[in-house]
Amino acid sequence: MRARELGRKSVVVGDRVWLVGDVTGAPGALARIVRIAERTSVLRRTADDDESTAEGRLERVVVANADQLVIVSALADPPPRTGFIDRCLVAAYDAGIEPLLCLTKADLAGPEAVVGYYTELELPYVLIRPGSDLADLRALLAGRVSVLVGHSGVGKSTLVNRLVPAAERAVGTVSAIGRGRHTSTSAVALRLPPGPDAGPGWIVDTPGVRSFGLAHVSAESLLHGFPDLVEATVDCPANCPHGADEADCALDAWVTAGKADPRRLASYRRLLASRLGEGDVREPERNPGDPLAGS
Repeated sequence: MRARELGRKSVVVGDRVWLVGDVTGAPGALARIVRIAERTSVLRRTADDDESTAEGRLERVVVANADQLVIVSALADPPPRTGFIDRCLVAAYDAGIEPLLCLTKADLAGPEAVVGYYTELELPYVLIRPGSDLADLRALLAGRVSVLVGHSGVGKSTLVNRLVPAAERAVGTVSAIGRGRHTSTSAVALRLPPGPDAGPGWIVDTPGVRSFGLAHVSAESLLHGFPDLVEATVDCPANCPHGADEADCALDAWVTAGKADPRRLASYRRLLASRLGEGDVREPERNPGDPLAGS
């Protein structure tokens, strides 16, 4: 129960709270939340990128006090969506949370194309195969609060069940058109069992999502998700909008000089356009000409 004095203040997964009452956890025990600690980080998303829409104005707090955002992406079935990963990176950097790329189904395809796309970011990643040792991943999760996000069908719930066997998260299948069916319906925090070489930590499993809206992130802060482009903006004119039709924007010359992947610039500009209502956040993120995007 939440104490009346907290008013409309919401309590979300990851919050640290003060309780009064019976805190034994026994069946029938009843306690009240009387205080919510100040949050060290808040990971948010919206249903739309355009803050002028009702969906864009509705912020959803995914989790509080997370240290790490684990972006779970399959290498095949369904194919990786770099646009979605880019969105998650923007949200992570905006929230002050470290990102980790977790590439599943590595038995079906190699990671070279995805890893190559993020070479300039030096984004940490782990590869997961069915039955493979999870020691590297456990070491990266140890002692931290990590939130797992990903499209449905990428194997996130399967991964959670391997990390925390007692979790018994529902596992679905991927349809013939390469779309996963939603299996998890709500975010839940699970304590990681300590391993021989890793201390305990927490993982927060979240429902599979089709979109990760960024209306809560300012246009200026979008660039935080693209650190490989930041240096180029030094040569941009003041208040440059960085759009494709901006003749004096230095980003085009930066990419032409081979200092950044043109797909990264295309992804960034697509996010900028989406903020103006010129895109649809609900569509699968496909970078034009991107072999990683699938069909």
